[in-house]
Amino acid sequence: MTSLPMTSLNGKKIIVVGGSSGIGFGVAAAALESGAEVVIAGRSAEKLKAAEKRLGGAGRVTGIAADMANEAEVSGLFEQAGAFDHLVATAGTPPPNHPIGETDMDFVRRFVDGKLIGAVMLAKHAVRTLNKAGSMIFTSGINKDRPPVPGGSVVSAVAGSFTYFARALALELAPTRVNIVSPGWVDTEMWDEIVGTAKSGYFEQMGARLPAGKIARPADIAPAYLYLMQNEFMTGETIHIDGGQRLV
Repeated sequence: MTSLPMTSLNGKKIIVVGGSSGIGFGVAAAALESGAEVVIAGRSAEKLKAAEKRLGGAGRVTGIAADMANEAEVSGLFEQAGAFDHLVATAGTPPPNHPIGETDMDFVRRFVDGKLIGAVMLAKHAVRTLNKAGSMIFTSGINKDRPPVPGGSVVSAVAGSFTYFARALALELAPTRVNIVSPGWVDTEMWDEIVGTAKSGYFEQMGARLPAGKIARPADIAPAYLYLMQNEFMTGETIHIDGGQRLV
């Protein structure tokens, strides 16, 4: 029985958008451990500098500040980073959570701009310097499968759209591969923004329900991204890594 085609990350350059915290930081750390050079990108230069220090990486980590809702800054990110092999996009903001009749449309537009339109802009400008044998990996999430009620319609629609975005882009950009990672609940800084001190209670209740028996940490999710970088036969797919949350 032959093994799946996997490539080493030694000497590869990976751009992680959202790499200063949360899942993105976990991916950056795992990629460094696998021998890659990593560029982390995000809005806050201060957070990026702190993340660079935490990651270490013996000179293999560079932080570049860029707002994913600003096309000029997205373009500048890739110009500054130069030729690279894999793009990972994990950046996000707390989603809208109001019932549809109370929806703040300005908030919704900012969310869609930052998440979906931001992904389109990343793809548009990444293709100029991305190695054709490389990949793009975007992040959706459990809300497309288990939308919160009330208030989950917008985030569910945006998260669900990524699967179809990747399928079409995988055909358009072939042989460059395009895939999606769909996590469940992950213990990241964003949860502190969403629910504050109630986080531990939410996590305890959900962790008890999950078949995996716990809430994920970024380090639990990062291997899915590395798998998609390394497997040369995986494209147009969505990998669910949610501890069984879709089942409960």
